[in-house]
Amino acid sequence: MNKGLRVLVVDDDRQMAKTLAGVLNLKGFEAEAACSGKSALKMLEADRFDCVITDVKMPDVSGLDLLRAIKSLRPCLPVVLMTACAPGDLIHDGLREGAVASFVKPLDLDLVVSFLTGLAGQSAIVIVDDDALCWQTVSESLEKRGFTVQRITDPVRLMDVLKPSGQVVFLGSRANGAARLEILRRIRERHGSLPVVLTTDRREQRSSEMEKARRLNVQGCLRKPFKAEEVLEVVAGIRRSDLAAALQGFPSMLVSQTP
Repeated sequence: MNKGLRVLVVDDDRQMAKTLAGVLNLKGFEAEAACSGKSALKMLEADRFDCVITDVKMPDVSGLDLLRAIKSLRPCLPVVLMTACAPGDLIHDGLREGAVASFVKPLDLDLVVSFLTGLAGQSAIVIVDDDALCWQTVSESLEKRGFTVQRITDPVRLMDVLKPSGQVVFLGSRANGAARLEILRRIRERHGSLPVVLTTDRREQRSSEMEKARRLNVQGCLRKPFKAEEVLEVVAGIRRSDLAAALQGFPSMLVSQTP
């Protein structure tokens, strides 16, 4: 289930980094260890990772410095902090600056695995839109960043493609002659909580249509033309909300609430 999610573990405690990476590999992830912030940056420049878990207090490049460098290098890469003794305000600074969560050492390994499994969700994007030109460049960019992108123009076939979880649906105004609200209702009948985002090329939506869409639990609306970064921001917000809801009540971690 977790195969394919590539995790970089960063800790100046070499044994800690290797042990955590080893555990994650046993759990089905693809994990590698870096023993310094500088080493981590070199590995990130040379290879693709889906998540970074880094200690906060390190001698050469701190976890916060590494977070800032990653946000400059790959803004949408999820970064998770871990610490045994860093001040609380330091952790909250990290969450405000873009870290998706913070774990307290000694780590609850079951919690780490649950978190990463949730992070692996929403890695598939399903596009239901007749507007191929809008999505061509965006889809190519998303695929380069590790997402699976599938474009569907037949609403009947769409029901066979959708899964209960692990997907985000981007729904255009029409697909093969079917109206958007009709398609949205079909999705909700089959998968009540599957994230659906509307896309539109109109400056203004009819208020009645948008109100009906909100009642059918859409997660947002993107106005064309948009870039891959805007799609990634929406997906990241959905992912963070899902993780925060799933992991409420765990005292050994904090989850960013920033959309």
